[in-house]
Amino acid sequence: MQIFSFSPFGYEGSLVTVEVDLRRGIPAVDIVGLADGAVKESRERMRAAVQNSGFDFPSERVLISLSPADMKKEGAGFDLAIALAVLQAKNGGHYYSGAEPAENSAIAAHDEPGCSSVYARSSETGACIPSGAVLVMGELELSGRIRSVRAVHAAASTAAAGGIMWCIVPRANADEAREVAGMKVYGADSLECAFAALGHQELFTERSESAEHAFVPAGCTETGGILFPPSVDGDEFADIIGQPFLVRGLQIAAAGGHNLLAVGAPGCGKTMALQKFPALLPLLTVEEAQPVTRIYSLAGLMPSQQPLIRIAPFRQPHQTATIEGMCGGGIHCLPGEISLAHNGVLLLDEAAEFRSSVLQMLRVPIESGRITLARAGRSTVYPASFQLLMASNPCPCGNFGSKTKPCLCSARSVEMYWKKISAPLLDRIDIRIPVENEVEAPHGSGELNNGRRMSTAILRAGIARAVGTQRRRQGCRNARLPPQEIATYCRTMNNARKVLDNAVLRYGFSPRAVSSCLKTARTIADIAGEDMISEEHMREAVSYRKSCSNFLPENTAGE
Repeated sequence: MQIFSFSPFGYEGSLVTVEVDLRRGIPAVDIVGLADGAVKESRERMRAAVQNSGFDFPSERVLISLSPADMKKEGAGFDLAIALAVLQAKNGGHYYSGAEPAENSAIAAHDEPGCSSVYARSSETGACIPSGAVLVMGELELSGRIRSVRAVHAAASTAAAGGIMWCIVPRANADEAREVAGMKVYGADSLECAFAALGHQELFTERSESAEHAFVPAGCTETGGILFPPSVDGDEFADIIGQPFLVRGLQIAAAGGHNLLAVGAPGCGKTMALQKFPALLPLLTVEEAQPVTRIYSLAGLMPSQQPLIRIAPFRQPHQTATIEGMCGGGIHCLPGEISLAHNGVLLLDEAAEFRSSVLQMLRVPIESGRITLARAGRSTVYPASFQLLMASNPCPCGNFGSKTKPCLCSARSVEMYWKKISAPLLDRIDIRIPVENEVEAPHGSGELNNGRRMSTAILRAGIARAVGTQRRRQGCRNARLPPQEIATYCRTMNNARKVLDNAVLRYGFSPRAVSSCLKTARTIADIAGEDMISEEHMREAVSYRKSCSNFLPENTAGE
């Protein structure tokens, strides 16, 4: 039987063939194949684990080959694969057979069979893995117990793509591997369990491919046929007072996946509102969740009790984040914040305080939905299709445009403040919202208490209607419509087109801004359940595009 393991690098990673040869000579263990320090140290962990599990370690000279030989192997995830390959060579390819864990009577009642430290040998032949190839990952303790490792979902996905549909992984990672369609998984607690499983294919189980059995986090609610994440304290939008324009903009952004910028004085509530945004995001579909789960598996950030990440990621890096932290990199080419926000949201609070180079590197991923990293002669492509939310003060002192507080900033300082973000990046923001400080309005005024506040449940109803329509119509969010499909799906009435043409002449919209208005208007129409974009929908879309134009640097060239 051929044993494979997995070497994570970047988004793709590679399968590694583990081979063992026993030869005459002074007893020793040699590992070849560009193994790093952690892999070389597995010789001692593996030897102790084999002996402490009740097996006899080979008395011959052991040669372990990890191929392809020209690719560096890193991490402790090779321990279990090496140990099983050594035991296979020692036993001449035979495994424990005809015997199962003492607690295997629980197989029918549990997805994962129990493991016993006692096995009986039998002359009967077990039902071995039909394909003759198995993926094995796990770190060994000296006692023979198996520790969980990262990148299991990525390894299982890569193995399945290569035709390997059987795998042995730590029990803690078993559900993660089962989320790969068709993968038959055995979650082992110990080396003894894993070795015995090689001869018993009935111990391997897989997840049902039925959509009804897809993983759904506990506490999720359904609105209009669309699942939303569990409610948590602090996600109620009815608590936002006096900001109907902001709340409506967030609803449109969540429904269509549009980028959004909120600008307002300190303390006006823009950050609080944006941090409630995850409550409006629908659960990811299984297809959307697979690449997100792979990314988090590679980064070692898989949430406990969640084998598949269905809740849209929400990342909020600090203003001191570096380019490498945002785009990814390092020795192992780990994902950065923009990839960790794939199919989710990247929130930049106090956006103008980020380094200019960090903000400018967002321009290409926003358009392409991916980022290419090149490190030490190797390159990898991470998906990075994220929704960008930004919050910022209007100037360094925060009072520019205020009706009650004087701005102490010079025109030059305001210009330099916004130059960090730059016009080309702003041109990729579909929705711009000036956030008024509600304290400036008299307490008890009709504007604050006229019942215009919208609850999270009401907002979700419109979002569910729009998201369901988009999934049926084009299979993606409106913000991700390619230019060639805008004319097909963003059909307008005559009056609506006139509104847009007048806005182009009046505000100097770039071609990208025109497309942005059409897609935003399409989302507004979807929320309302309309097939065509009406004049009202277009006026609202233009109002969100032209907002903040009194101090934002516009890019009329559409670079």
